Amino acid sequence: MIGTYAAVAVVCGAPLAIGQAALALCGVRRWSWLSPAVGLALLGALCWGAVRLPGEGVAAAIAVAVFAVTSLWFLRGRVEGTGEALRAGWPVALVALLAASLPFAVEGHFGILGTSFNPDMSQHLLATDRLVDGFGSQLLNQGYPLGPHAIVVALHGGLGIGLVQGFDGLTVAVAVLAPLTALAAFAELRPLPRSAAALVVGLAYVVASYFAQGAFKETTQALFLLAFVLALRQTGRDGWQSLPLRFLPAALIAAGSIYVYSFPGLIWLAAALGIWLALERALPLRPFLLGLFAFAVLVAPEIGRMIDFQSFETFDPSGPGLGNLFGQVSPFEALGIWPSGDFRLAPGDGAVPAAGYYLGIAFALALLIHGAVQCWRRCESAILAGLGAVALVYLGARLGGTPYAAAKAIEIAAPIVALTILLPLLGPAGRLCIPMGDKVAPSALRALVAGVFMFAAGACSLLALANAPVGPTSYASTLTGLRPIVAADSTLILASPQLLEEEHGTPYLAWELRGGRVCIASAAEARDAPPPGVRFVITEGGGGQAPFAGLRLHRPAGPYVLWEVTDPISGDSRCPLIAVRQARQGPAR
Repeated sequence: MIGTYAAVAVVCGAPLAIGQAALALCGVRRWSWLSPAVGLALLGALCWGAVRLPGEGVAAAIAVAVFAVTSLWFLRGRVEGTGEALRAGWPVALVALLAASLPFAVEGHFGILGTSFNPDMSQHLLATDRLVDGFGSQLLNQGYPLGPHAIVVALHGGLGIGLVQGFDGLTVAVAVLAPLTALAAFAELRPLPRSAAALVVGLAYVVASYFAQGAFKETTQALFLLAFVLALRQTGRDGWQSLPLRFLPAALIAAGSIYVYSFPGLIWLAAALGIWLALERALPLRPFLLGLFAFAVLVAPEIGRMIDFQSFETFDPSGPGLGNLFGQVSPFEALGIWPSGDFRLAPGDGAVPAAGYYLGIAFALALLIHGAVQCWRRCESAILAGLGAVALVYLGARLGGTPYAAAKAIEIAAPIVALTILLPLLGPAGRLCIPMGDKVAPSALRALVAGVFMFAAGACSLLALANAPVGPTSYASTLTGLRPIVAADSTLILASPQLLEEEHGTPYLAWELRGGRVCIASAAEARDAPPPGVRFVITEGGGGQAPFAGLRLHRPAGPYVLWEVTDPISGDSRCPLIAVRQARQGPAR
């Protein structure tokens, strides 16, 4: 617990300081809630640039500390409204932290998020473990974006935080920073609706569902798209119009997206930028070119890896494409009202009747149409551009991609959809630039409707968070190292009941030995002999006696012991095949 929350504190605190300093260098003199996203983008790039230096992450940790301290020193006397911003931000941060901690509270322990939903984390942990030791990995060689992994290595090198706790802390921190970023859209509201709206936008249902899987990359990309849209919106607002570097914050966020999501992350941002430019019709060329130049400089070191990443096999449209899904995910989940603890289920497959889903869809869809119309009336071109971008990307993924890619597009769209719904309902009604009739709904009615939506959407997000499984508390890459030995034969793993029952370790163990036939059983229920066809047995513990007769010690492997069956029982193996192709659907874009 201490390691997890120490990581949360660092990954929240450092971006706030670094991001606000970057905005101050651009000429921004008032506190901006774009700072969390700008700072997180810079943090990922900074750590990735320093993590491969000698020292097992110490160099990256020192770099973060130097930049954070220098940023705080630079900000002294240069930023106005800090106290007011902190008073607005701390309730949002606290509630978001409590919500993101719900999975650990429900499970009663800390560990790997989403293990029984998604086994991706084992591959992320393996790549990070090798980064710590200065070695390459399959993900590194394939150009996979490793900015978040570098942040975890920095936490490990600087504070001695374990890799599991580091990833948990990073994932929780993103869940806190996203609602804080959403405050940039609701700064003029009263405290209660401002906080509620920011939380619903930042922790929209599908975002919460991906958090429940431990999918830190997708939740970070959703945060970056939200921040990019709000940064475009801010370029034309009070205090920013005359700044020569007013496009630099958007450029920094776009660069951060490269280090988290590689070139696919730019698809959403480029689409939003293109639509926004078409709606604005007038472009301040020099500030725009300055932002474009800064973006090019920051991403130049990653171009080679982006080229390598285009051949990553998850992009293969002829592959299975389902990953851990049961089928296509409904795009209506992006509306935020989906009363299911598992976003993969169809309406009516859970405890709530299908009618409850359809009622929520109808209500939220009507609000989305209303919100889009009102954004058009108010010339909210950036919000409309974001909405158009997520719609286009989803259609492209649905028609030309896989269900796995389409589901990610829905998740990344969710905060923009919630923002489009809530901003016109809660914002001032008088700011109209395109008259379309004189009647405007009374503010009390708009507030009531917004309150109903936020309550329903918030409850669905909490349901997804409460349903998140928390898996093993420890990690050792040595199990993956046994694959070349056991992959051609059948293997029996005897694990502790705690690992299998309390920590949801079964899919985690199967993932680590993918490519062969694997049986997994409780050590407390071990029989006198392994099942037919089993050639190897793996037990927990650094030594000890064989679990049954007829085993020869092959080798100890960290917290595991590999035994070889001297006289295997003849017959076809009953152990299921853990397919390599299916397993590699894990760490996708």
